[in-house]
Formats: sequence, structure tokens, C-alpha cells
Amino acid sequence: MIDIHSHFFPCISAATAEAANPGRAPWLRIDDDGEIGQIMVGDKPFRPVYRSLWDPQFRLQEMDQHGIDIQVNCATPIMFGYAWDAQLAADWAARMNEEALAFAAADPRRLKVLSQVPLQDVKLACAEASRAQKAGCIGVQIGNHAGDRDLDHPDMVDFLIHCANEGIPVFVHPWDMMGGKERMRQWMLPWLVAMPAETQLGMLSLILSGALERIPESLKICFAHGGGSFAYTLGRVDNAWRHRDIVRQDCPRPPSEYARRLYVDSAVFDEGALKLLVDVMGVGHVMLGSDQPFPLGEQEVGALVRGAGFLSAPQRDRILGANAVEFFGL
Repeated sequence: MIDIHSHFFPCISAATAEAANPGRAPWLRIDDDGEIGQIMVGDKPFRPVYRSLWDPQFRLQEMDQHGIDIQVNCATPIMFGYAWDAQLAADWAARMNEEALAFAAADPRRLKVLSQVPLQDVKLACAEASRAQKAGCIGVQIGNHAGDRDLDHPDMVDFLIHCANEGIPVFVHPWDMMGGKERMRQWMLPWLVAMPAETQLGMLSLILSGALERIPESLKICFAHGGGSFAYTLGRVDNAWRHRDIVRQDCPRPPSEYARRLYVDSAVFDEGALKLLVDVMGVGHVMLGSDQPFPLGEQEVGALVRGAGFLSAPQRDRILGANAVEFFGL
């Protein structure tokens, strides 16, 4: 199996974070037993985590337990730094990419990594994506927006064109979710409601803006969490395109015709949802993604795909590995 969606966080000390960007750079506080820790921002805890997030040897043991042959790791999104000064974010991204490659060095055959870039500055982002790719990353992870700029913003489109031309696969992860501080304050609702909406927003921004008409078809772009709410609401979007000129003003074809320009992971946790996803995106555009090592990830990696009765054996093999080989050129 090839798992294309997992995260890491390097052992950044409080002093290192403070030197990089005081009060804004995240760091890792590890408990005395070395088994659990906390991602911190300044003196505020952000998320409890455990050893698999920072220890590649422990990760390899977990991969063996799950039967994962290769795992693609990317930054925990709080590491992005998109609201920072652009040059500070560029320096940070380069450092985090070296940390990612050091994580993968524990077993370069099995551990692969994506780079991060300072997405707030398109020139710096393009330069770092290319540098990191040459250094050994197999693609780049970006957030679905940088501040108020969604993926249809000219700078974002220029970055995606650069990745298409350079042959750099792109993985889009939702972050910095909509809703504000006074809404969705309980029950992890930002992760359960706003995160799928952010992913759909990224996908529809590319489609309805006409950006996919300008971006080369060679672009390989994958969206996390099964594309969020995209597949389930695509019929609504097509209906709006047919009946409202303001929806289709920049999009010359029905939105559903663009779905198979995009890829998604399989992290949907329900066989009915997976079937819809395969029907909408095509079996060749769905790849196994666990979202490990976080609690909202698939706890028995690959179980949903392996147990999906509607999939044939060749289709199952594609989702569990062959599609990732093609997408990332493994």
C-alpha cells in the first residue's frame, strides 16, 4: 500500500521557534517519557500529539503494523507561515523542507516527503518548490488559500502553472478554516464542517473561475479528505451553472466536466461516500490517504478501500497504490 496523506512535525525547540519568528513559529514540547507531546505556538498549546509525528523509526514500525509500503509525509499545516513576512516564511520553508528530508532519510525507499512554500509570495514559492524538488521532495503541499487569496487568484494560478511546467505534483490541504472565533467553537466543528467546505472552495475556485482552462492539463493536483464536500454537492453546482449566468460566466463547460482534472485521497471513512467519490472522480483519480498520525485519520489504514465491496480487485489495487505511483512518479 502507498499512503499519500500523512503528516510530520520536526523536533523544533522553543528557542528555535522564537529565533525564527517570535510568538508565531510553532514548536514541539515533548514530555519526559518521549511518547507524547504538544505542538505549541508561543506559550499556548495547539494540539496534543504522539511520537509517530516526529520519530521516523517509530513511524516505520507503525507502517509495518498497517502493511504500508510507502508513505508520503507533509508538514502539519500550522507550519505554513503564510501570514508572516514573505522572506521569513521562505527561510522557514527551506528549513522545514530540510527537516522533512531528514525525516525521510530514516528509510528513503519507504518515507517520501512533500515540500512547503511561502505561498504569500509567488516568486519565492516557485523558487522553493523547485529547489526542494531537486533536493529530494516528490511534490509540494499547499494550503487551499493564503489569507484572502483562494486558488483562483492570479498568483495562485501562476504557482500552479509553474508546478505543471516543472512536473511538481501538488497536494492541497485545507487550513485556517472559515467561521471566525465566535462560531463553531465546540465539538471540533471547524474540522468537521469548515474543513470540508474549505476543500470544496479550493476545487470550485479553480473550476468556476476558468483557471483550469489556463493551467496546463499536465498539472497533477490532489485534494485532501476526499475533496471535502465537493463530490456530494457537485450536482447542485452543475444545476446552478445551467440556470444562473453568473455561475457560468467564467466557466465554459459544466463543472462536472472538470472533476477528472483533479485527484483526491480516500479519507472519507464510509463505503457509500467512497463509492460516490469513485463515481464522480473516476477510480484512477482516488488515492489511499490516511491523515495519520492524527485522531481524525483512518485508524486501520486501508481498511475502507480493502473492504469496499463495489470495487473490483484491479480497482482496489489502483486506489491502494498504482494511482500514487503514476501521480508522484514513484
